[in-house]
Amino acid sequence: MFRNSFACMTAALVVGALASPAGAQQPSAPQPPQSPNMTFFVTGVGPGKGADLGGIEAADRYCAQLASTAGAGNKTWRAYLSTQAADGKPAVNARDRIGTGPWQNFKDEVVAQNVDDLHSDNNKLGPQTSLTENGRMIPGVGFTPNRHDLLTGSQADGRAFPPGDDRTCANWTSSTKGSAMLGHVDRKGLRDDAASHSWNSSHPSRGPDGGCSQNDLRSTGGDGLFYCFATR
Repeated sequence: MFRNSFACMTAALVVGALASPAGAQQPSAPQPPQSPNMTFFVTGVGPGKGADLGGIEAADRYCAQLASTAGAGNKTWRAYLSTQAADGKPAVNARDRIGTGPWQNFKDEVVAQNVDDLHSDNNKLGPQTSLTENGRMIPGVGFTPNRHDLLTGSQADGRAFPPGDDRTCANWTSSTKGSAMLGHVDRKGLRDDAASHSWNSSHPSRGPDGGCSQNDLRSTGGDGLFYCFATR
């Protein structure tokens, strides 16, 4: 009986030693690419509910969340989104909520010196510079899938649309009916005109679900992505 107990105890110790080697540590997950000086990026992924971002403040928090993964979370981040006047609340202009600049991307390349520069033909936004929080390009025209449509809800000068026709998918709370103004992150479109080349005001969203769903955005070359700027 003693021999059997000793054999069982020995086997248990061997199994335990094999399962948990002394001092063994699990390998840590690789750290995402870091860019602590970054003050501008495009969301690499969207929240996943089409143009329903949970409102503009939730979109700001999403920007901050993604920035923190790249070591740039110690800044105040704002989504480049406008809202339209509704329910007694005034409109919000995207250009008025992103700080004063200058802004630089993941690679420390300056994309605009200030708000006026950002909304001029002199800005440096484009497929090679409008990078994600991890320094990746967004696939645009010529890629499958094409994800170049970015949510902005803004006119070309960065200001909100007047009340009336929905251009913000109910101020970023609808994933069904409505429409959102989109910009082309790659500055390319179906035509050689100003709208097709616009980074922030190319065309409204549309689609079989009503215009604001994830499926709707993907149907015209989008994925629910948007721009993020650090105010300081």
